[in-house]
Amino acid sequence: MSDDRHAIPTPHRTRPGGEDGSGRRTLFRAAAVVVATATVLAGCAATGSSGGAGSGPLTIGMSLPLTGPNADVAKSGYQGYKLWAAQVNAGGGLLGRKVRLKVLDNGFDPNQAGTDYTRLISQDRVDLLLGTFSSLLNAPASAIAARQHMLYVEPSGGAASLFRRGFTNLFFAQAGTTENLPTLFVQWLGSLPVSRRPKTAAYLTQDDPSASPAIAVFKTKLQALGVTKVYDQTYQPSTTHFDSIAAAVAHQRPEMIIQGALGDDGAQFVRSLEKLNFSPKIFFQTNTPTHDTYAGAVGPRNTEGVFTAEAWGQKVKFPGNAEFVAAYTKMFGSPPTEDAANSYTAGQVLAATVKAVGRIDQKALADWLHGHTVSTIVGPLKWDATGDPVGTGLLAQWQSGTLQVVAPKSVATSSSIVYPKPGWSS
Repeated sequence: MSDDRHAIPTPHRTRPGGEDGSGRRTLFRAAAVVVATATVLAGCAATGSSGGAGSGPLTIGMSLPLTGPNADVAKSGYQGYKLWAAQVNAGGGLLGRKVRLKVLDNGFDPNQAGTDYTRLISQDRVDLLLGTFSSLLNAPASAIAARQHMLYVEPSGGAASLFRRGFTNLFFAQAGTTENLPTLFVQWLGSLPVSRRPKTAAYLTQDDPSASPAIAVFKTKLQALGVTKVYDQTYQPSTTHFDSIAAAVAHQRPEMIIQGALGDDGAQFVRSLEKLNFSPKIFFQTNTPTHDTYAGAVGPRNTEGVFTAEAWGQKVKFPGNAEFVAAYTKMFGSPPTEDAANSYTAGQVLAATVKAVGRIDQKALADWLHGHTVSTIVGPLKWDATGDPVGTGLLAQWQSGTLQVVAPKSVATSSSIVYPKPGWSS
């Protein structure tokens, strides 16, 4: 087994204020403080109806983690926004006005994200907002937008808790939140004859709002299918060595492993399992397998059979998706990532809403979205009263060195599923 692998960047790994559990709690308290402070500072913002009149550019504000541990996500995500804006302007803009992106850098700091959105609304007086990346940053940003009655469409940040705060102007531009993530996998597993289903499962997850809630849903739904839990562990975001966790998992000999992984933690756990030569029949990881460096990190042949969930697939035949892939590749020299697709989708949602309403009226825009479906490159999107999307994402599996969509069947890029997962290759 070769050791010349590339580490997968971990967007949520390093956190301002510390890398342990206490640092996380400090961050969330800090995020709450910045929301409360910003609501006072932004009290004078004009957020009603501007009608879209005027010949100047229509300014759309956002704060992205252009530096810091999430910069890799932000780069491709920002490029998705750039492509969307360029295409909108080539088509005449919105409401007859060219679109201008006003972008601030929050360094992946929720306090700075809150400060940035306060500035965008009250000082820069932008016409519209688009969201940032991760639940950690979108939590304070969307709260400020809600206080100022500004429409807020976020490209990522699917923690279900974000949509339980009573906001009516928050919308997630993906097909489902973390609580919907297990749905298609559980449906597939339930379709197997009882004799072929795994009887035992091990669960482990990074302590993160984008991972642990999904794993909790997995446990509940798989238990209902008769799967017995033999291991359950939550680890801190600062965890970098997984040998002891892998040994404890292997000792229980589970037929299935479900891991809430965000980046390098998923790759490191695989490598620890490889050392022990323990391979389950089914292996599901959140997030990590969608990174373009995953195959290099775990070994190309060791991706075979690994399940994950996707918000977007490069080869999925939703209207406009192939054109998006071609345009992005032409503009930036490489195919788009899922992060680029997510931000492009958020732009699609915003543009469709503005065109339908015909004016910049924040309440009217939000009201329209609550009652309509928008066609995007990730399929048709619609939302419930909380802004939570009504639907599920995509079930994907690594097959022959490529991440294939295996469900739903209507958009699948592979008609078969690898089961059981083959053993590790050296």
